[in-house]
Amino acid sequence: MATKKDETASFVLRFTQKIFENDEGEPQVQWRGNIRHVQGGDEKNFSEFNEVVQFIQGKLTDLTIIAMEDKTPEEQKGILAKSFDLWKRMALASPKMVMETLKDPKAGVEHIQEQVTAAVQEQAREVEELIQSKIDPDSWKPATKADVKNLTKSLANLTGTLDALNKKVDKLSKKTK
Repeated sequence: MATKKDETASFVLRFTQKIFENDEGEPQVQWRGNIRHVQGGDEKNFSEFNEVVQFIQGKLTDLTIIAMEDKTPEEQKGILAKSFDLWKRMALASPKMVMETLKDPKAGVEHIQEQVTAAVQEQAREVEELIQSKIDPDSWKPATKADVKNLTKSLANLTGTLDALNKKVDKLSKKTK
């Protein structure tokens, strides 16, 4: 049985708003910030959101490369393709989502919750399709106690993660009311 490598990458993102007047005396707003990779401690200041995306993408790419060391070239190609597809979608959607959240925090939180729900549903569909394409019913073997235990643990972890995300979104929703 292939071993699964679970890696976690956490980031702390801070925004600072600077309000100033330009040379013509008109009020201006600039958002700047700092992002920190929790596990590695690396930090980067930014004034453009695409810098945040590049920083996160770099750290996650490093994790993906490490996790793929024992994979065949064909498996590596598939993993990288899925990873790059995720980043293409995120790069297109994230800056707009952040700006909308800054303009209207309540609507932004609702939008984030919708995005998380859609992403989880899409991943579930992809896993279902993958399972259906890979499972040959003729080669099934009875599940061992270890198989059931691992599956139960994985489902409990997934449920816990979803519960934690829902609590965070609910907490953010309450703050914006």
